[in-house]
Amino acid sequence: EATVDLAERRQIRSAIRELQRQELEWDEEALASKRFRPERGSHRQDDKENWPRSRRLEEEQQMALAALSRQLETITDVEELTKLLRAAGEYEERKLIRAAIRKLRAEEIE
Repeated sequence: EATVDLAERRQIRSAIRELQRQELEWDEEALASKRFRPERGSHRQDDKENWPRSRRLEEEQQMALAALSRQLETITDVEELTKLLRAAGEYEERKLIRAAIRKLRAEEIE
């Protein structure tokens, strides 16, 4: 507001936008570092009862994904895989199915 030179005003505005962008990046980095910070020992002790259950659920999910992966290797029809993809509920399942579709399409191209 203190200057009447339009070019100088544009420079000032772009510098302000750059500072705001950097500030947003720093805030996002700070949030990410807080979000993925390792848990403290005292909190883990408070949550001991849930560990076996969550570990078991994680193992079951890994076994289900391995079984799905074996099943996907036997399927050679993209339409059938697409149907599976639409029916899949979990992100990891959809990820495996999309990879199988990409693999089949690459084989068809070759």
